[in-house]
Order: sequence, then structure tokens, then C-alpha cells
Amino acid sequence: MFFTGTIPLSSSISEPVSLEDNDPKAPYARPILQITTMFHSLSTTYCYMRYVNYEQTAYVLGALGYGIMASVGIWSVIFGSTEARRSKRTGADKRTSGFPFKNSQAYDKRKDRKMG
Repeated sequence: MFFTGTIPLSSSISEPVSLEDNDPKAPYARPILQITTMFHSLSTTYCYMRYVNYEQTAYVLGALGYGIMASVGIWSVIFGSTEARRSKRTGADKRTSGFPFKNSQAYDKRKDRKMG
């Protein structure tokens, strides 16, 4: 994940990795991120199963570390893309859905047309 630039090595972000076609790192960023996320997820499971069988603390610590890295990877895969679908009028994100909770405060064309 460090190689893709998803997790910066310094506190200042000088050149973040973009998914644009003109970025030379772009075609490799997402696949590397998915592979390393899968590795960390499987390693978390492996360390936890070893802890269950042998009850050594080092396996729990390993599972915790791998789990944190897997969580960051999953978060980056899901929310790391720069593609935002925002409404020009309201600024709301169009990717949201009503499942499992309905957003009753959301923008409604019929109500907003009557008000303004």
C-alpha cells in the first residue's frame, strides 16, 4: 500500500497517486492495493487460527497488525477513488442509496420546486 501512494510515507502529500490515464503509476495502483489487502486479510485469519491452536500472544499481535493493514486496504479500495458523483445544484453525493435506512432529509425534486 505504501508503493501505490495510498498511504503516504511523509506527512506532506506532494504527489498523490491519481487514477488518471496520464499517471504512470495509475494502472498498477489498484491491483497492488487489492492484492496486498487480500494478503493482509488472509494473514490475519492465519495468525488468529494459530493463536486459537497454540495460545501464544505473538499470534494475536500479528493478527492485530495484519488486521489493521487489511482494514486500511479495504477502506482505500472502497473509498480511495477520486471519482465523485456530486450534484451540481445541491452538492450531495449521488452514490448514496436508501438501503437499509431511508434518508428523509434528502433533496426531493417535488418539495424543493414548490419552495423555491
